[in-house]
Amino acid sequence: MKHNIAVVMGGFSSEYDVSIQSGQVVFDNLSKIRFNPYRVLIKKDNWLLLHEGKEYPVDKNDFSATTENGQIHFDAVFNAIHGSPGEDGPLSGYFELIGIPQTASGQFESALTFNKAQCSMLLKGLGVNIAEAYYLARNEDYSPQEIIDLVGLPCFVKPNRSGSSIGVSKVKSVDDLEAAIEGAFEVDSQVIIEAMVKGTEVACGVSNHSGFVKSLAATDIVPKNEFFDYESKYSGLSEEVTPARIPEGTYAQIMEESEFIYESLNLNGIARVDYIVTENGVPFLIEVNTIPGLSKESILPKQAVYSGISLGELFDKTVENALNSKI
Repeated sequence: MKHNIAVVMGGFSSEYDVSIQSGQVVFDNLSKIRFNPYRVLIKKDNWLLLHEGKEYPVDKNDFSATTENGQIHFDAVFNAIHGSPGEDGPLSGYFELIGIPQTASGQFESALTFNKAQCSMLLKGLGVNIAEAYYLARNEDYSPQEIIDLVGLPCFVKPNRSGSSIGVSKVKSVDDLEAAIEGAFEVDSQVIIEAMVKGTEVACGVSNHSGFVKSLAATDIVPKNEFFDYESKYSGLSEEVTPARIPEGTYAQIMEESEFIYESLNLNGIARVDYIVTENGVPFLIEVNTIPGLSKESILPKQAVYSGISLGELFDKTVENALNSKI
């Protein structure tokens, strides 16, 4: 008997379009022999099953949909929603409450990793290298000069709870700091200002699809823009090389440290851990992504292929892990 699998995509954040692309890649690559995959679009105003060119409302009471051929219930969910509510915890909690297994991390773990400040402080206590940072809440008084005295210039201003580099600015002058902070506040009510760590950006995919936690590969990123911003990530304006062109020892350290971070945070499914590697080969954590991009332009699918895992195998086994978690 084939299992009905809902591939959820969309969401409430500015990463909506990226999530649609990721979800479509998952839908296209999931085995149609082993599963009955369905696309489910989640928006603030309604949830829709997209099936055979038609849209059907999803009943939020039990996450079912009624089509012309009858009612469809789902055995598991593949969560491909970047940002809220898929990556920051609410959707994981919802599926846990109604008893449907899903592929992403749990509610608490998702919320923790999506909060850059809280996640960084926890991992710093575990020995992970973290750049100096200043945390700011909306309506909180601050002194631009005091911030710069702590983190230095240039620095990065980021929404604390967002992804895809949306709302991120590189600040080179204290005079530009206030505008950058206000821009970040348009995305989130919390802002993080980080010291710039000069070096090479490296991303490492991690998964437990095989039954144990294993890093897939590390990729070095050379953006054509000033940093790896939204345009660089999704418009092809970056050079991404797998395996990363970094010293062998540093590469091994990143692969091992990414597995350590995944296990320490009790993550599940497919994740990606991002670093800046200094000229001396020291990795500094940037962030942890519990639902990384899976579109054709994204890094993790390319890492899977490099490591000898087809996307079909990666997604199928991730779904099987979710189904088995209910047994």
